[in-house]
Amino acid sequence: CCRCSSLFLAIIYCLPLQENLKHTPLYDFHRHHGGKMVDFAGWSLPVQYTYSHLDSHLHTRQHCSLFDVSHMLQTKVFGRDRVKFIESLVVGDIAELKPDQGTLSLFTNEKGGIIDDLIVTNTSDQHLYVVSNAGCMDKDFALMEVYEGNESSRQDVHLEVSDNALLALQGPAMAHVLQPGVADDLAKLPFMSSAMMAVFGVQGCRVTRCGYTGEDGVEISVPANQAVELAELLLRDSTVWLAGLAARDSLRLEAGLCLYGNDIDENTTPVEASLVWTLGKRRRVAMDFPGASTILAQIKEKPKKKRVGLTSTGPPIRQHVPILSPGGKAIGEVTSGCPSPCLQKNIAMGYVDSEYSKLNTSLTVEVRKKNYPSLVTKMPFTPTHYYTIK
Repeated sequence: CCRCSSLFLAIIYCLPLQENLKHTPLYDFHRHHGGKMVDFAGWSLPVQYTYSHLDSHLHTRQHCSLFDVSHMLQTKVFGRDRVKFIESLVVGDIAELKPDQGTLSLFTNEKGGIIDDLIVTNTSDQHLYVVSNAGCMDKDFALMEVYEGNESSRQDVHLEVSDNALLALQGPAMAHVLQPGVADDLAKLPFMSSAMMAVFGVQGCRVTRCGYTGEDGVEISVPANQAVELAELLLRDSTVWLAGLAARDSLRLEAGLCLYGNDIDENTTPVEASLVWTLGKRRRVAMDFPGASTILAQIKEKPKKKRVGLTSTGPPIRQHVPILSPGGKAIGEVTSGCPSPCLQKNIAMGYVDSEYSKLNTSLTVEVRKKNYPSLVTKMPFTPTHYYTIK
């Protein structure tokens, strides 16, 4: 990665901290370590620490960073009908998952819109482990709760919300840092797989090899009363830095990953969002997920709009910036954007009319009433390094 002279902090991260925000079990820990706390989806979370956003971003790409993602909703789904139940809500093939294997999937509505994105793991402990977004917590749980205890559904399903904290250890040095603290061989834990283990003596942790940065990494679900202890143990390795929301956002954008509420929502479908790969093949044939008729029709006929990656010169391009055709016609809008610390150029994603979505199409973005050239660019913008067993 190269150093970038621009410091990215999205406007939302600069808002004053509001009262009555929810706190993660690491709230005091963040403040002790110099975390600048902000309001994110109703939670008080660190936007950054004593390091600059730029240094934190590059350190994650080159070494390893620790993120507190305890605001995410962690739900366990029990019962003999748990797979049938969750497949009635999502587009993925959950039944095909091997024990302790997970997948990214989508909750969709009857119109094909995306209610939320989530990770579903088929644990070997006879339940599904679901991690979904903080901002969608109420509607996600309400959606899953509909059938619980409903005799007319005739489904044996029971939901349990976990009060565990969730720590994300991300970066190429992750395995080097974590391996001395676990008995399991991390070389046998590929991307999107999960295992229960003790981590540096902290019992009852679920370690899942995944993350939101594009780098090799894990998310560790840890009992809330031992989250600070585990975080401090991980920080004993000088390779590990604390990182906050600002770095998390720019890292995920470089990796071409969507942020719910910005890049995907109930008004966008998996086809429009270029997330067709989340649809299970068996599910497509059966057409048994919410919004299937709309989604499959779009696959066949092509959608009117499509999510694309953009690069540009000039000032940074942010959310809601208009995207114009070469002739000056408004054809879309930016949903996420920032200066890339690694590429030293502006990157963004947004939706454009499908006829303008082809790679290397020259477009224009309008920033502060001035037009600047942009280019439809393949995502991810920087290479991803997810760990797979060869």
